[in-house]
Amino acid sequence: MKIALLTAVAMVAFAANSVLTRLAFATAGAEPLSYTAIRLASGAVVLFLLLSLRQGQPMRTVGGSWRAAAALFGYAIAFSVAYILLGAGTGALILFASVQIGILGWAILKGDRPGPLEWLGLGTALAAFAWLVSPGLVAPHPLGTILMIFAGLCWAAYTLLGRGSKSPLVDTAGNFVRTIPAAALLLLAATFGQPIEFGAAVYAVTSGAVASGLGYAIWYAALPGLPRTTAAIVQLTVPAIAALGGVLFIGEALTTRLIVASLGILGGVALALIGADRRRRASTR
Repeated sequence: MKIALLTAVAMVAFAANSVLTRLAFATAGAEPLSYTAIRLASGAVVLFLLLSLRQGQPMRTVGGSWRAAAALFGYAIAFSVAYILLGAGTGALILFASVQIGILGWAILKGDRPGPLEWLGLGTALAAFAWLVSPGLVAPHPLGTILMIFAGLCWAAYTLLGRGSKSPLVDTAGNFVRTIPAAALLLLAATFGQPIEFGAAVYAVTSGAVASGLGYAIWYAALPGLPRTTAAIVQLTVPAIAALGGVLFIGEALTTRLIVASLGILGGVALALIGADRRRRASTR
């Protein structure tokens, strides 16, 4: 029950990033440079404090790597700009699909040979994704789509760089800390253009400190109790939660296109993950 509760809270936190960011741009006059800077800095502060409390002393070494921090920064800035143009649910779905397809694509490029079930799932997800972003009256904004795909690929790179980490929370905190110089430059550039709106800053702090910082801490507390495939599949709930949050808090509409595409993308990725898990188990027998 504890693992299930921690997992549910973490998924809501991850989805909240999309809802909070969309709220900031739709209702609070946010602009992407300062929003990204405040979000990253807030996440760094909270993760630093959490690790210091856990260790009983200030964090003395910075984990992670500059490559991972660069991927994290690329994700954060593209994510912010994309949400000027996309709805919460649509953005979360494009982000999630790009992350998973990016990771699966990298595995194939590195020599992994998916089985029939994995190819079926990947093909279904790609077809549904292509239909979602294809031109039409209800298609997502093309520039927003491109930016969110870039954000997803950056997050896929961040995930791949972090695989095998013995201390994922320490490395995540270190990566956030490493983004602070770039975040400071963003904040400096933003203040030349316009003053930072108080409401937008509150959304950015909440996204960085709570939805990101505390969300990652809760997720890493739940992960040891989850099988690898379960951990991957449970993240399929994030776009759905984000879409629901968009409806409840922003008044966004759930279009038929988004619902059908979501079923195709999430179902296809789930099928690919299940197929990959079966293939790994068979190879170890």
